[in-house]
Amino acid sequence: MSKGNGEVMTVTILPNTKGGPQGKLADAEVIFGAASGPFNGLRLIGFAVWERRDGGRNVTFPARQYSVNGERRSFALLRPANGDASVQEPIRQSILDAYTRFEAAS
Repeated sequence: MSKGNGEVMTVTILPNTKGGPQGKLADAEVIFGAASGPFNGLRLIGFAVWERRDGGRNVTFPARQYSVNGERRSFALLRPANGDASVQEPIRQSILDAYTRFEAAS
């Protein structure tokens, strides 16, 4: 967590030691630091790092599942305010970078 050094956020990686579900490498959480204003000291959980079949990596975002007429659906909890999905890319890349650093340190 930020120690008053002006960080907006840090990413914590929690490795998947259970081995399941298949392809899940880790959970990740974003901890907001001193420069994040009213979010300072808060933690956003629910991110996950996954291994893709082609060897790449993907990050899933916090979501909530619900049912409509017996069909399971998912509602994203962290969504673009303007509808532009590309605004999610910086946080996705920050999580992937944190996982790469975690992996290198292990």
